[in-house]
Amino acid sequence: MFQLPTLNFSPEQVASVCETLEETGDIERLGRFLWSLPVAPGACEAINKHESILRARAVVAFHTGNFRDLYHILENHKFTKESHGKLQAMWLEAHYQEAEKLRGRPLGPVDKYRVRKKFPLPRTIWDGEQKTHCFKERTRSLLREWYLQDPYPNPSKKRELAQATGLTPTQVGNWFKNRRQRDRAAAAKNRSVGLGPARAASAPAGSAGAGAAAGGSVRDAEPFSYPR
Repeated sequence: MFQLPTLNFSPEQVASVCETLEETGDIERLGRFLWSLPVAPGACEAINKHESILRARAVVAFHTGNFRDLYHILENHKFTKESHGKLQAMWLEAHYQEAEKLRGRPLGPVDKYRVRKKFPLPRTIWDGEQKTHCFKERTRSLLREWYLQDPYPNPSKKRELAQATGLTPTQVGNWFKNRRQRDRAAAAKNRSVGLGPARAASAPAGSAGAGAAAGGSVRDAEPFSYPR
């Protein structure tokens, strides 16, 4: 019986090739290498457990849009912390792309938050540690995005935003209140500039317009300390 030839690649050699191709970004060549792998007898089990090879297969699955295989690899094999960042990014991006295809439109920050809640990172690529770097900017971006859609969120939306940002509903409410005040103060200041300095100065001392013209006292009425 005719037997296909085998190459005496050890798992370490296969892993080394995978790492090199992954680092150079030659995903097409990496895919061809993985698909055409004849290996030494008895090496298949070791190859199927080697992290560099599993990560390479995940990378190829992601770039070819084979998200089912990607999820299977990530959910069924434990990876070291060094691989977590890249694998987490692929996990999230794959779910974002599927959600965008389903909805027929790009996802906003709120949409992406909902996707992350629905498809949390598997513990195989996450050590359970909450990442807080750049938290403030992400939070502000999410709040600004929602403010443009609805500057007067109801209690239900405030609770949802609180979960998305890690703030309390009260903090979310305060942020929206202060943002509305800043916008009103800016609008009043613009109007006072249009009226001219003489008419702005003659405005009643207690009026909102006078407050804005005097330096934005409306904004400073309730200073908001952004949570760190």
